[in-house]
Amino acid sequence: MTLYEKYPLTITNSLSGKKERFEPLTPGFVGMYVCGPTVYNFVHLGNARTFLTFDTVSRYLRFLGYRVRYVRNITDVGHLESDADEGEDKIAKKARLEQLEPMEIVKRYTEDFHNVMRVFNILPPSIEPTATGHIVEQIRITQDLINKGLAYEVNGSVYFDVKKYNATHNNSYGILSGRNIEELMESGRDLDSQEEKRDRRDFALWKKASPQHIMRWPSPWGEGFPGWHIECTVMSTKYLGETFDIHGGGMDLKFPHHECEIAQATGANGKPPVRYWIHSNMLTVNGQKMSKSLGNSFLPSELFTGSHKLLDKGYSPMTVRFFMLQSHFSSTLDFSNEALQAAEKGYKKLSASLRTVKTIQNEKTKSQLINEFFNPAGTGVADKSLLDLVDECYANMSDDFNTAKTLAVLFEMSSRINDMKSGNLPLKSVSAGAFETFKSGYIDFMEKVLGLEEESVQDNNLLDGTIQVLISLRKKARADKNFALSDKIRDDLKAIGVQLKDGKDGEMTYSVE
Repeated sequence: MTLYEKYPLTITNSLSGKKERFEPLTPGFVGMYVCGPTVYNFVHLGNARTFLTFDTVSRYLRFLGYRVRYVRNITDVGHLESDADEGEDKIAKKARLEQLEPMEIVKRYTEDFHNVMRVFNILPPSIEPTATGHIVEQIRITQDLINKGLAYEVNGSVYFDVKKYNATHNNSYGILSGRNIEELMESGRDLDSQEEKRDRRDFALWKKASPQHIMRWPSPWGEGFPGWHIECTVMSTKYLGETFDIHGGGMDLKFPHHECEIAQATGANGKPPVRYWIHSNMLTVNGQKMSKSLGNSFLPSELFTGSHKLLDKGYSPMTVRFFMLQSHFSSTLDFSNEALQAAEKGYKKLSASLRTVKTIQNEKTKSQLINEFFNPAGTGVADKSLLDLVDECYANMSDDFNTAKTLAVLFEMSSRINDMKSGNLPLKSVSAGAFETFKSGYIDFMEKVLGLEEESVQDNNLLDGTIQVLISLRKKARADKNFALSDKIRDDLKAIGVQLKDGKDGEMTYSVE
């Protein structure tokens, strides 16, 4: 029996709003798509929580024995400043402001994103496709929707016809978000692009490029660029099939982005694209929504160094990872100095127990081993107590990936480990089989499932990741001609024994003296 058969998984499906038994389309295999970052700026902590959530989901699915194809995209074109198809492309605007090519912006902030993911011990996806790498497919599906009468072209732009879709698909637009189409009509804003739409609820599949727009491609409707929503429909179905198991993302993407994905894919392929939708909730700071305008948003580098005005000190990436895992991913998570300090204390306790349990050996005499052969693991009181804790970890993670309850059990296991170390729980009272199951269970749920490394291991990753983040900041300072900041970063790193080396084409490497 596989672990996923022994511990059947339930997932709260955003589509139904209910907790459902997880049944993949193909037994033993899972296809999962998560909306990745728009790479026009440094990754912030709200992004990090979303990707940490789905890192944990993919880790546990694999741990249970599923073969997982995890696709997480990079948005490098088409994400306009407004969800109502208005404003500049975010990447093109950043390129114009910094006087760089758009792909230079993409490269810089993709590298920063990958560095931050590595620091947080977030594993890379199986496939990481880009929007610009799938322009042909986006044009093809747009033409297909036109041919089916679900999209129309106006002045070189193509829009999805929401009213026509609703009329032909059982009024299903709004099925994910619960939005009423009539309410959407009343709440819509009067914007320039609305004049050429048949209905203000319609959304762009392809946008005509203005003369000053940098990023553009030829299409049957003239030069332009894809809409934001179409890229995820194309990339998810290309690599996972017309219907796949799990689609994830932040709560803020539920509408309009994910709602539009459902409509596009269903209209094009005649079937719903996703069986289980999972959404992670937002971060708040001292009870307020995290926002640049409020001055309470954090870059990971500010959190690690403690350089943000709202922080009393810096915190390690593993402390922050632990902090985020203390709440269920569907709950709002509030950042505060008190909460982070408590998380640091809790993480250190579990990390110390991780080091301890790896050194404990349950050495038995020959007579004890013979006795255990006739009295298998789990029959004694101590054995049952330890094995029940391991079983609880599986039960909690299989209950909608409940990391908060799993951590609570790990604290109980940590206490037992300390009792073993002190002799309060004599190892002779525990069978070798039960001890090994307990030991491997603690290590596996800490490292493989929750991604929490020992501090000594994390220190090496933290050093490299933090330096890479500082290198990204120095590259930006040099591009902005802020040479004072560039020199300060170089000199401050040198003062602590890290030597930066400038290479060709703006590349930088480092060595530790």
